[in-house]
Parts: sequence; structure tokens; C-alpha cells
Amino acid sequence: MIIITAKVHQYLIDTLLQKGYEVMYEPLITYAELLSKLDNANGLVVTTRIKIDKAVIDKAPKLKWIGRLGSGLELIDIDYATQHNILCVSTPEGNRNAVAEHVLGMLLGLMNNIYQACDEVKKGIWLRNENRGLELSNKTVGIVGFGNTGRAFAKLLASFDVTLLAYDKYQSGFGGKMVREVNLDQLCKYADVISFHVPLTAETKYMADEQFFKALKQKPYIINASRGHIIQTEALIKALELNQIKGAALDVLENEDLNSLTAEQSSQFNYLTSRKDVLITPHIAGYSQEAFYKMSKILLEKLNI
Repeated sequence: MIIITAKVHQYLIDTLLQKGYEVMYEPLITYAELLSKLDNANGLVVTTRIKIDKAVIDKAPKLKWIGRLGSGLELIDIDYATQHNILCVSTPEGNRNAVAEHVLGMLLGLMNNIYQACDEVKKGIWLRNENRGLELSNKTVGIVGFGNTGRAFAKLLASFDVTLLAYDKYQSGFGGKMVREVNLDQLCKYADVISFHVPLTAETKYMADEQFFKALKQKPYIINASRGHIIQTEALIKALELNQIKGAALDVLENEDLNSLTAEQSSQFNYLTSRKDVLITPHIAGYSQEAFYKMSKILLEKLNI
């Protein structure tokens, strides 16, 4: 039996059924409910909604694999799963282009005041000089994390005549004609735009903290479509107030459940959404119609189903 714990493309369900699997499609299942239904589970399909920890794994004696739709395995206890011979796979190849396009769209919208100007026109306000934008061409773009989405973003930027800098702690030798491999200090010194494309780990949590923003030299735009905890919200707000950055485009937040914000988080959210130089979207960068299908297709291929 395969338990699917999130909304997935019908292609995934149909293929599993055609291959003879019993499918339990529970896109709204809670953690507690999942614990009670794992006795006969051979496979689990997850996204970012439910944590797959030791308790889940211990309740699933027949579990052979865990498939993550999208990128990032931080909600899965990989070490414990491996000890139990459970294969864990993710599908960043399926939504990397969607993330790259979304990030580019947010960046261009921010640099050219597109969203702000659009809102003003809807209110009958026609301002041209006040909404004069900046061109991306000839700017220096820094990419933090040069994996699937970082590379996809770099590929899209190739036609913009930009200087591309990339930093990745766990890779080297990827620099070349199109991308210059740099350390984080160099990226902070020269980049006019900085985009984060890293997984959430103990090392990357709050990677963009107060010290990070103090190290910036070009007053860059900051983009984050990876995980909300990569950027420390308090530090980001301080950077905006101190004019250390030109603006921010965020597809992720530290707390994305707007109904459970603490008083401090609510205050921070209200501040960010009140600013014209900040764009926030609801974690949809990797959620295009095409990616919705491709993630399922790639998961089946990796599992050899």
C-alpha cells in the first residue's frame, strides 16, 4: 500500500494503480492520523506538510521508500530511515525550472516596480517618474547554493548580460565561462542581487543574519525561494530599515501558517507587507502546473515504478 499525504497530480495515482499498488490518497491527513494508518504502508509520498520522524518510521514496519515531491529532505529523518533500509528520494529536477522562473519574475517585478505600479493604476494613480525602474542587464547576480534551482536560475539569467557569481560550500569546480565561483564574502561584496537556493540544515538556518547583511556592499536585492528559516526575519527587517538592501522578494517565510503567527511574527509580517520594496508570495515558486506533473513523473522514474 502507498500512502499519499499531499495533493499530487492524477498521473501519480493512476500509474500506481495501474502497477497494481493499493493507494491511500489522504492529502489532508494529519500527523496523528498518519501514525494510525502505517501498518501496511510500503511507500509514503510527502511534501512539506508532515514530518517523517522516528515515530512514523517505527509505526511502518513494511515501509520500503519515502518519496518527497520537490526539493529538500529536512522533514525526513534520513539517518533513521537509512538504518531501516528505507530509500528516500526527492524530485528537485521536477520543479527547478518553475522556481527559477518565479524568482526571475519576482526580481524583474521588484526592480521595475511592476507590482506597485499596477496596484496604483488600479486605484486611478498614474505615476511614471516615481516608478522608474532599474535594468537587470549589466548587474552582478549572486547565487547562494548551486544545485538544481541555482543552476536553473543561472541558465535563465544567461541572456541578461549579467555577471554571475555563485557560492556553494559543498561544491567546487563548477565555475566557467558563464558563472564565476566565489566565496560568500566575495559574493556579499560584489553582488547587486543575491538569491538563496540552499536546503534547510543546521548550517544554513539563519544563514542571512545580521552579520550577513552588514557584510553587503552594493545594497543588493535579496531573494529567497528556498526555505523561510534561511533568512532571519528580524535581521531582514533591520537591513531594510538601515537601507542595507534595496528590497526583498520572498516566496517563503519562517512561519507560513498565517493563522498561527505569534505576536512578534504578526508584527513582522505586517511590516514586510506594508513595504513597497518587499514582495511576498505563498510558497508557490515550485508549484507550476508543469512542475506538478513533472515531480510525480520523476518520482516514479527514481523509484523504478
